[in-house]
Amino acid sequence: QVRLVESGGGLVQPGGSLRLSCAASGFTFDYYAIAWFRQAPGKGREGVLYSHTRSSDTFYADSVKGRFTISVDNAKNTVYLQMNSLRPEDTAVYYCATRSSLISHSWLATNSYTMWGQGTQVTVSS
Repeated sequence: QVRLVESGGGLVQPGGSLRLSCAASGFTFDYYAIAWFRQAPGKGREGVLYSHTRSSDTFYADSVKGRFTISVDNAKNTVYLQMNSLRPEDTAVYYCATRSSLISHSWLATNSYTMWGQGTQVTVSS
């Protein structure tokens, strides 16, 4: 079955860290672009970070620059989102998504992604 499965969400205090995982099943991340989005209650889906697996292109939302990073473990076919210095405004459901690396639409265009994970809740609160 071809799918993305996220894990690693939870409750963390402000200033803390979490690492989210996005595991690919039934395909590999070669030749795909990977993005993380988030959606807070009552808000639209917001682009967090984007990475192109075959190039050095990485884009970040201004709100997470210097705090969030992405990495790929090809042996495990898993992408990670490392989140540091978390803030209450980072509270949201986080989704990973993929699309062909040939697509040139803005990385923020949610309808350009062909596969989405189920989402994982991140809550930042004291």
